[in-house]
Amino acid sequence: MSSSSLAALPEVQLEPGRPPILQVEAHGDAPGWAAENRDALRARVTEHGVLVVRGLALREAAQVRTAFAQLAGEPMTEREAFAPRQTYGPGLYSSSTWPANQPMCMHHELSYRLEIPGLMLFACLTAPGQGGATAVADSERVLQALPAALTGRFEHAGWLLTRSYNDEIGASLAESFGTDDRTAIERYCRAHAIDFAWQPDGSLRTQQRRSAVVRHPLTGRRCWFNQIAFLNEWTLAPEVREYLVDVYGEDGLPFNTRFGDGSPIGEDIVQLLNATYEDHTRREPWQAGDVMLVDNVRTAHSREPFTGDREVLVAMAEPQRLPDSCPTPEASQR
Repeated sequence: MSSSSLAALPEVQLEPGRPPILQVEAHGDAPGWAAENRDALRARVTEHGVLVVRGLALREAAQVRTAFAQLAGEPMTEREAFAPRQTYGPGLYSSSTWPANQPMCMHHELSYRLEIPGLMLFACLTAPGQGGATAVADSERVLQALPAALTGRFEHAGWLLTRSYNDEIGASLAESFGTDDRTAIERYCRAHAIDFAWQPDGSLRTQQRRSAVVRHPLTGRRCWFNQIAFLNEWTLAPEVREYLVDVYGEDGLPFNTRFGDGSPIGEDIVQLLNATYEDHTRREPWQAGDVMLVDNVRTAHSREPFTGDREVLVAMAEPQRLPDSCPTPEASQR
């Protein structure tokens, strides 16, 4: 990577409370511009953990798909999805289907998988009327801000994700595993350290234990990397939680999180996690044509409630298996 290529882009705009923003002019050829400036853009993502690129004027899915391929190569196929998405082509998806009036709290995409996306790519085709920002938070700073006793417990024991698949809420078996064939699903679960049990009604329940704190693959710095709060029952709106518990029972919720030893995570802990995220949140309203590149290990992201239409396309790239993705007794010593 030459220094001249890095100097070709304007200065990144850095302001408190906002993610880094790069204002550019693509002159009608966003994919070509992305290919020409790929190294410089990726260097800035490495530097800041996230980058909003404004001025590409992306208007349609085919254009987004080509631009994303220039920036990150072949996209990942999503597996273990927790909510349905619309597919716009191989590896290009809509945002997760989620009520517009409900927030999607801070999380790291697919942090419960053994193989995670190192890079997230977002493109806004239609900006919402109000709200709807894809806000971000630095996972190194979040980890430093949380109580050491709490993070130490999670670092030692990890966190446990439990899922109960049904035909009404969340991703179906086919949407999550790419198939509804039992043998293929069981094979996938065994290969990816997922405990599973078929229920008498034919539904599937799974458990997977993962690390809550990992080291960044490039910097080696410790990051709070999980979906403990986002997928916990206490993050749900009270009326939604009450309905789900009433219909499915405490042990049959579509998803929930616990400490890695199986102990429940109290509402107070979830509130603390979400409050700490909020203290470190940076947000920028979407404008049509914007692109956001997110280092998925260093930077958590969310989706805020919105009104009006909102069309944001998503791709996941650079799959990697973190060496400390599963907790061990030695985790807290690293």
